[in-house]
Amino acid sequence: MQIPGIKVEDLADPLPEGTVLLDVREPVEWEHGHIEGAVNVPLMQLPARLEELPEGHLVVVCAVGGRSGQAVAWLAVQGREATNLEGGMVEWVAAGRPIVSAVTDTPHVL
Repeated sequence: MQIPGIKVEDLADPLPEGTVLLDVREPVEWEHGHIEGAVNVPLMQLPARLEELPEGHLVVVCAVGGRSGQAVAWLAVQGREATNLEGGMVEWVAAGRPIVSAVTDTPHVL
């Protein structure tokens, strides 16, 4: 199965209407730095929380793209439209895109 992906530089800012960022990292990673407006559902909780996900196209992100790729493959089997954010949070920050933190004044990617 080919995992659909998108590079940070090809992702519109702001996101197109109906597009949701889904962050599948663990809560501690999320707290230290995440994309404002993203929804956090850790990868291992995704099956139990599928019904919580907003409708629309999901752009899935993790630290570097591995977990988000797994999530995209699983979501496709569930009938959801999803795309992997290639390079994850590391590439997001490297591209100069902003992140926020719930626990520190200097957000960063764990």
